[in-house]
Amino acid sequence: MAENHDDSLVEPIYEAFLCPLTKQVMRDPATIENGQTFEREAIEDWFKKCRDNGRRPTCPLTNKELKSTELNPSIALRNTIEEWTKRNEVAQLDKACRTLSLGSSDVDVLQSLNSITIICQKSRSSKHAVRNAELIPMIADMLKSSNMKIRIKALETLCIASEEDDNKEAIAAGDTIRTIVKFLSHGHSQEREEAVSLLYELSKSETLCEKIGGVSGAILILVGMASSKSEKHLTIERADKTLENLGKSENNVRQMAVNGRLQPLLKLLLAGSPETQLSMAAYLGELVLSNDVKVFVAQTAGSVLVNVMKSGSKQAREAALKALNQISSHEASAKILIHAGILPPLIRDLFMVGINQLPMRLKEVAATVLANIVSSGANFERIPLDHDRRTLVSEDIVHSLLHLISNTGPGIECKLLQVLVGLTSSSATVLNMVAAIKSSGATISIIQFVEAPQRDVRVASIKLLNNISPYMGQELSDALRETAGQLSSLINIIADDSGISEEQAAAVGLLANLPESDSVLTRCLLDEGAFKIAISKVTSIRQGITRGGRFATPFLEGLVSVLSRLTYILEGEPEIIALTREYNLASLFTDLLQMNGLDKVQRASALALRNLSRQTKLLTRVPVVPEPGFFRSMFSCVGKQPVNTGLCQVHHGFCSVKENFCLLEGKAVDKLVACLDHTNEKVVEAALAALCTLLDDDVDIEQGVSVIDGADGIKPILEILRENSTETLRQQAVWAVERILRIEEIACEISGDQNVGTALVEAFRHGDYRTRQIAERALKHVDKLPNFSGIFTKMGQ
Repeated sequence: MAENHDDSLVEPIYEAFLCPLTKQVMRDPATIENGQTFEREAIEDWFKKCRDNGRRPTCPLTNKELKSTELNPSIALRNTIEEWTKRNEVAQLDKACRTLSLGSSDVDVLQSLNSITIICQKSRSSKHAVRNAELIPMIADMLKSSNMKIRIKALETLCIASEEDDNKEAIAAGDTIRTIVKFLSHGHSQEREEAVSLLYELSKSETLCEKIGGVSGAILILVGMASSKSEKHLTIERADKTLENLGKSENNVRQMAVNGRLQPLLKLLLAGSPETQLSMAAYLGELVLSNDVKVFVAQTAGSVLVNVMKSGSKQAREAALKALNQISSHEASAKILIHAGILPPLIRDLFMVGINQLPMRLKEVAATVLANIVSSGANFERIPLDHDRRTLVSEDIVHSLLHLISNTGPGIECKLLQVLVGLTSSSATVLNMVAAIKSSGATISIIQFVEAPQRDVRVASIKLLNNISPYMGQELSDALRETAGQLSSLINIIADDSGISEEQAAAVGLLANLPESDSVLTRCLLDEGAFKIAISKVTSIRQGITRGGRFATPFLEGLVSVLSRLTYILEGEPEIIALTREYNLASLFTDLLQMNGLDKVQRASALALRNLSRQTKLLTRVPVVPEPGFFRSMFSCVGKQPVNTGLCQVHHGFCSVKENFCLLEGKAVDKLVACLDHTNEKVVEAALAALCTLLDDDVDIEQGVSVIDGADGIKPILEILRENSTETLRQQAVWAVERILRIEEIACEISGDQNVGTALVEAFRHGDYRTRQIAERALKHVDKLPNFSGIFTKMGQ
């Protein structure tokens, strides 16, 4: 009898049971030709080593050569060992039951769990025996032990026992699965590893997949583990495979999708039964997806969803539309859907009438998808909708969109207006859109939405009007004057004091784009109090009272442009002049010149100063010089006439920035000169135009040149002439330079500048008739052309 080292054994181990090579109890004893018995696998390995070493096989015990390596099964011994094993297993399991149920010491519990593990590893029948002994609930109770080693061993034991399918249900009874899931997020790394391995085994049972997924947080934690950068590779792999198994349940697939694991849902969407595909598409439409995921879904399932739109049932199209609504709300994913052919079925469903038409609630979803697609910025002028090569900006399509807007509810109105906003936001399509809107006669209809009670509809219509206003300014101006209420509504929107909104920026942008020459509209704006509101808003923004935001810049740009309208109708308008004086607009526009980075503000301010400066001479109070009397003339040698002090050197009168808008008194000249170096040519044009008012015929040109020279303005004006960047700037620069060159000292100094001479020659050769005339006079000033007028005078003498 062998010495018994295993205290858990009830019967001792007999010597004959042990393999001489492994010293372990044999499971498949086999006898060689000399009658010695070994574990079959062990003696086969021995014979192999003999052959590998180039010698004949020998008996491991006697070292004598064997004639044959034939093995004979020792059936009687094997049966005896099996009976002995079963008796001991029963005894060990019985002892384990007592140990686990009596609150034994941790050492005894660990020993019992170890015994159970060893027994489970032997065979399926051993695993059955563990279940039949009702040990599984007891082992599960050990998961709540305060001893981590016991918890880990219990997880390991359950994992091995669960390899037998019948044991899985027993393990999953009660709240065991919930307990296992807790280990995934709160346990030690080894506990997590054992717990996820156990869940993986349990997830092989389809009946348990629902139960595992039903535990709150289980799928979320598994998704996190499967994508972890810190867990062990085995743990990550087990979590991933567990999720694959759980994907057999649609409910679990939905949970995975919510938690960012979309592959199972997309797999069912692509290859599931029609009912499953419908279910997955519908659920996809309910998810909130990140932009990266939208792109992934569009790449994976976009074509399938578009095909459903083309030929699916109404129910299927509804599900597909809702899914596409989610996916299309990102620029990159929207472009993928365009490539997949989404536009033709989308437009068809929007315009279709009759028995096959979509219900209005789905047309609203279709309109939303179309709005998303259009906001992607693709060139829709090049994307055909049908065999006739019509596009979204084809006249009849735009007409249909406008007709649909006028004959549906607010939901669709809003989305289709957003479609038009998108199509008019692109320089590639805006002209086609403007032409179609003009030919449709829908301008009044669009303007009427400005008074819509639904804010989204109102905002979309104002944004659309703002987009088309640079191309339809006069039409919109006429419409706003002729319709009742819309102009007031726009002004009320601008006047709102609850922060700067997109709606306000669009509303003031629309008004800013309307023709400044429309004095009737300016009058209407004055009557509505628009200018006082604009002044108040600009002041509030500059003082930091009104909070900024992403719409602050366009809002301020629009306000300044609207405010500048007043300066276009000053002449012969005492009321407007009084208002301009009251709010000291000349000083305001001068200050606004310094708002670097806001090109539109600087340009509008410079143009306003130009307009104000043109009125300065008309408003200047010139002192009355008394006529010299008889005695005064006779005795003029006695004294000189009194000299008036405090007069403006350019306007020769009493000037102020507030009363007659003098650029000198307003300290605007330096600021305007600074704008001549601006990178935006429109700002340069406006600043130069304002400075040119100091060189007009009705002022002292010599003094005007002196003022500009004092502000270091001549050099940048000459530089503008040399650069010749735009025709407008060339015309302005030639005009200004000709007047500057009337000053003989400056003409002499500049005459040696070959670049200036070349620029004037270019203007003389290539400019329009007026510019050539002015350039000719300038060239005479610098002696680049002969002055024939003097010769002709002498010839006439």
